[in-house]
Amino acid sequence: MDDLRIIEALLFSCEDILTQKKVDLCFDDLNSPDLDKTVRILNTEYEQSNRSFFIQKISSGFRIVTHPIYSEWIKKMYKDNSNLSQPALETLAIIAYKGPVTRSDIESIRGVGCVGVLKTLLDRKLIKINGRSKDIGKPLIYVVTNEFLIAFGIGSVSELPKLKEVNEIINQNPAS
Repeated sequence: MDDLRIIEALLFSCEDILTQKKVDLCFDDLNSPDLDKTVRILNTEYEQSNRSFFIQKISSGFRIVTHPIYSEWIKKMYKDNSNLSQPALETLAIIAYKGPVTRSDIESIRGVGCVGVLKTLLDRKLIKINGRSKDIGKPLIYVVTNEFLIAFGIGSVSELPKLKEVNEIINQNPAS
């Protein structure tokens, strides 16, 4: 069998992200293909044949995603009515930009309680608990997940726009 097509099949069937470790587990021998190299080859094929999808790096692995130019039609198909509330978006932004953070860190920035919002974000798997702080009471520490990265179409939190850039955009487009 062609390793390229095997990797492609694994990418299509993988529920979250495909990592080199998962690829290594799928190949019995020691000749496991290099995932980074294979993805570059596949993406070149997809680009040359004008495919509607590509393979995106997400955290430590890869996932097949549709090109953003098709988002208008995809949104119509799914009619997403599960948008996050403003408090949830604010909390998520704090965790993404300042994380790892505790609940008290978030509440001190937002100025209001966030227990319900944290539960919503945990339920949607956009954040996860990443241990406990050494602070008094050993509060839980929150970080964003791979699902967050996928939802926002980025490979890591370092790809988020810098806060300065966000402020410049907001100042250029004040609300009417």
